[in-house]
Amino acid sequence: MDKRTEARELAMQALYQLDVQGDHLLSQIDRFFLLSCEDDLTRQLAREWTRGAWEHIKECDSILGSAIRKWQLSRLSQVDRSILRLSVYQLKFCPDIPPIAIINEAIELAKKFSTETAPAFINGVLDAVRNTIKNPPQTTQDSPEENI
Repeated sequence: MDKRTEARELAMQALYQLDVQGDHLLSQIDRFFLLSCEDDLTRQLAREWTRGAWEHIKECDSILGSAIRKWQLSRLSQVDRSILRLSVYQLKFCPDIPPIAIINEAIELAKKFSTETAPAFINGVLDAVRNTIKNPPQTTQDSPEENI
């Protein structure tokens, strides 16, 4: 398995554990990575992505909430939510990773860990997120000349 693919899998599993068990588990995540993987680079990437996604969870959840129509984030399975949180973090905060790679890897995670319908759902949500991040909605502000 590719190191980045394995790191994404570990990060998704760590985010799942944090979602289920809470913030106090963050101090023990390194132990999980150490027990799950022998490769230093893979563990380093998994740690970076997990901590980054968890640090920015409110922003990632807000972006997801806007992209998921007719659903609440709390109604998603914890596996799907973890995949989406990791992917949104990477789309927003990891410009060195091509968006298509992030989305494809998320689809593969969904195929491996979620339901039969999850890959298509994950693809649709992340495509909407990618478009939103690439072309953020414009806010209208009054120009100083209009207030004179």
